Amino acid sequence: MSENLPGGALTVADGLTLSRMGFGAMQLAGPGVFGPPRDREQALAVLREAVDLGVRHIDTSDFYGPRVVNELIREALHPYPDDLHLVTKVGARRGDDGSWIMSLAPDDLKAQVRENLQHLGLDVLDVVNLRVGATETTTDAPLTEQFAALAELRQEGLIRHLGLSNVTLDQLTEAQAIAPVVTVQNLYNLANRRDDALVDRCAAENIAFASFFPLGGFTPLQSGTLDDVAARLGASPQKVALAWLLQRSPTTVLIPGTSSVAHLRENVAAADLKLPADAIEELDALAS
Repeated sequence: MSENLPGGALTVADGLTLSRMGFGAMQLAGPGVFGPPRDREQALAVLREAVDLGVRHIDTSDFYGPRVVNELIREALHPYPDDLHLVTKVGARRGDDGSWIMSLAPDDLKAQVRENLQHLGLDVLDVVNLRVGATETTTDAPLTEQFAALAELRQEGLIRHLGLSNVTLDQLTEAQAIAPVVTVQNLYNLANRRDDALVDRCAAENIAFASFFPLGGFTPLQSGTLDDVAARLGASPQKVALAWLLQRSPTTVLIPGTSSVAHLRENVAAADLKLPADAIEELDALAS
């Protein structure tokens, strides 16, 4: 099975083997990740196509919508394939106006886990990430109390594995003193590499590093270089940028999102693109 997964397979714990090319389901909700999708049937088709293409790692959360994305996943894919792993996250709620509200009280984190279980139609969640910082920033705030609350649910059997999102190196160390960490999910891409040290540490400790916004943040100069490399390789810039991430570290996993079946197929195809050494050297030099 593992050799047929897009991007190959990454085993980070007993019973947890992820396709390195995953799918981020966030964009299946309406504008601003709020409310129902513009095209419900297309959203369901994207999820089914992802599984048909071999994706076995879907990133989601009950605060996408809210509830909308998890309910779409359940409608499209339940009962789930035995080897499909749903990775969700807790730590925020949505206001009636679509605002993002950090919500890290231990009791509410536990409530969020139970809501994910309910809306996904599961008795146990494969992976739950504790989201600590905002989308594009991290904070040095302690997370012991929050992560311990999730570790309690792991002991109760409601969660199999734990991860982190929007965290620092020190916060990873803090969490590991409480329970094993199998995934870290931070902003990282060809143009934004402030977490190089975290990527390398995850590789050294066999922790999956899930890069979100894998195609964002390019300056005109960076985009021009990427375009030039892509043209030489006969590939799209997006495909090259995703391929670079897969080759950056052996434990990098990708969760690009889309609400289009055609775009999904293009993203997954990036798993088959092997960049030559000269292309990697040129792209490495874009570090900001």
